[in-house]
Amino acid sequence: MKTINLFIKRLIDFFSSLIGIIIISPLLVIIALAIKLTSKGPVFFIQERIGKDGRVFKIIKFRTMVVNAEHIGEGLYVSNESDSRITKVGRILRATSLDELPQLINVIKGDMSLVGPRPPVTYHPYKYYENYPDWARSRFRMRPGMTGLAQVTVRNSVSWDERIAIDVKYVEKFNLWLDFIILLKTMQKVFKRESIYADDISKSMLLNVKKETVDN
Repeated sequence: MKTINLFIKRLIDFFSSLIGIIIISPLLVIIALAIKLTSKGPVFFIQERIGKDGRVFKIIKFRTMVVNAEHIGEGLYVSNESDSRITKVGRILRATSLDELPQLINVIKGDMSLVGPRPPVTYHPYKYYENYPDWARSRFRMRPGMTGLAQVTVRNSVSWDERIAIDVKYVEKFNLWLDFIILLKTMQKVFKRESIYADDISKSMLLNVKKETVDN
C-alpha cells in the first residue's frame, strides 16, 4: 500500500508543480525583476542540500539576502527580520514564503516533493549524510519537501534533533491524507508567520510559559 501511495504522491507532485509554475509564472517574473532591480547579485539562491538516500542536490530559492550572506555576520543564524543582510524585497518574500516558490522546479525534477522532511544543508546540523546518527538517517528515506510535518508543528522553535525526530515520525506514518493536512496547515502558517526567525522562537516560548502559568 505504501508503494502505491508513494507512486501517487510522485504523480501529484509532478503535475501539481508543473501546473502551478504555469499559473504563477507572471508572479515569478515580477519577483525576479524586483530582486534584480533592487539589489546586486543573482535572482536565485542555489545551495547544496541533502536529499533522499543522502544524495546531494541543489535547491533553488529566490535570493532574499545579500550575496554570500551565510558567510557574513551570524552565518546561518537569522535572528529577526531586521537582519541587515536581508534585502528590502527579501523581507517581503520571507514573510510570505514566496522565496520558496522556485523549489517547484526541484519537485518537477524529482529532487523534492511538495511534502516531506526539509532538506538540510550539507554541513549542518551534521556534516554530510554519513555523520547523521542511525536513528536520524531514516528521515532521508523519502524525498525532502517544500513543507513538512515539522514546519506545521514546531517550525524553528525547537532544536534540530527534535525536528529530525518529527521528520522520522512523518516517514513512518506517511500517507496521502497526512500530506493533504500538512499542505492545509502550511497555508495557515504562512499567514500567521509563526517562528520564522530566531527571535520569534523566544517570543513563542515566553508566551507558552505565560499561558502555562495562567492555566495552572
